[in-house]
Amino acid sequence: MPTKNFLSQKQITKLQKAFQESRCHHLRKRALILLLLNDGKTYREISDFIGCSYRTVAHWCTHGDPNNLDSLKDGRENGNFRKATDEYINLLIEAVKKEPFEVGYDYGGWTGKRLATYLAQRTGIELSSSSVRRILREKNMLISKKIKYRIKAKHNINRN
Repeated sequence: MPTKNFLSQKQITKLQKAFQESRCHHLRKRALILLLLNDGKTYREISDFIGCSYRTVAHWCTHGDPNNLDSLKDGRENGNFRKATDEYINLLIEAVKKEPFEVGYDYGGWTGKRLATYLAQRTGIELSSSSVRRILREKNMLISKKIKYRIKAKHNINRN
């Protein structure tokens, strides 16, 4: 573990600025970890103070570079949602407006899993059903169970 006051004034200023101004709460937490370590706090004291695991503190104290704030990012802020391109989102919206049997499926209602599978086949982009539902929520679109069952019943009538 580094000794107290191992950071230069420039590094401290950079970390303080990141802690105060960053929109990413992960980055703020990691900058604070390094600042507390610089004040002579132990990993255990830091983890107790921040409310995170000892392993998290140890990881970022070891792998975080105070000269490179990008080292304090792990890509989590990008999220899986970023895999969804504009084309993917447009196809998702169009698919929800149609019934599954209109695009060749043998059932009469969309679920998140069915949409994810359909769009993976069309675009090659694989998202979880929860990610698909999250995109729909953000677009103020919902998959209604009431509609799903009504369509399913209608579809079964048409098949006979």
